[in-house]
Amino acid sequence: MKAMILAAGRGERMRPLTDVTPKPLLDVAGTPLIGWHLKRLVAAGIEQIVINHAWLGQQIEDTLQDGAAYGAQIQYSAETSALETAGGIATALPLLGNTPFLVVNGDVFTDIDFAQAPLQTLEQGMLAHLILVPNPPQHSAGDFALLDGKAAVDGEQKYTFSGVGLYHPALFADTPPQQAAKLAPLLREAMAQGRVSASLHTGTWLDVGTVERLALARERAALINLP
Repeated sequence: MKAMILAAGRGERMRPLTDVTPKPLLDVAGTPLIGWHLKRLVAAGIEQIVINHAWLGQQIEDTLQDGAAYGAQIQYSAETSALETAGGIATALPLLGNTPFLVVNGDVFTDIDFAQAPLQTLEQGMLAHLILVPNPPQHSAGDFALLDGKAAVDGEQKYTFSGVGLYHPALFADTPPQQAAKLAPLLREAMAQGRVSASLHTGTWLDVGTVERLALARERAALINLP
């Protein structure tokens, strides 16, 4: 199975740090933020990894190169300007192949186990499996409900989408490449068909979207054992 790390964002809230360094390359306890994903993906047996990039993307390629330093095999999907999540994935589909693939937001810090069964194989008929997390203070309303193992738009208790999911290429069949497109509308449509499974992760997870949360990620890094 292949994985894709989303790394095309500008990181506006992290300025001035991201004026000169793409957010995925910001240091977290001696390892680039994206490096934590690479190591954990390889430890989970996922070595073929696609990374999309836009803002300061050449720095990402120059730093990670072909991925050999991490035991990975990296291919890059360059975007002139960020295409949003669904647009970026649709553009990278020729590199990802015709079978389900894992996608990880490059700007989260987490100990989610990428080798867990729901992230290795989609159930029959499912278009996606999402990892949800308890709502952080900055996103208290959540995104989706978790009902009998499936994600739903509505529900009494909503959770936050972690940015980690397993997707079938068919989810993006009608999304044109090289055009900006959001993921949420595709997921909501698939949820209405009952074709999105989900599970809850209660371990470490941070959306590293501010300088303050970057500092928190650096503190928590000492509590996570790298592979």
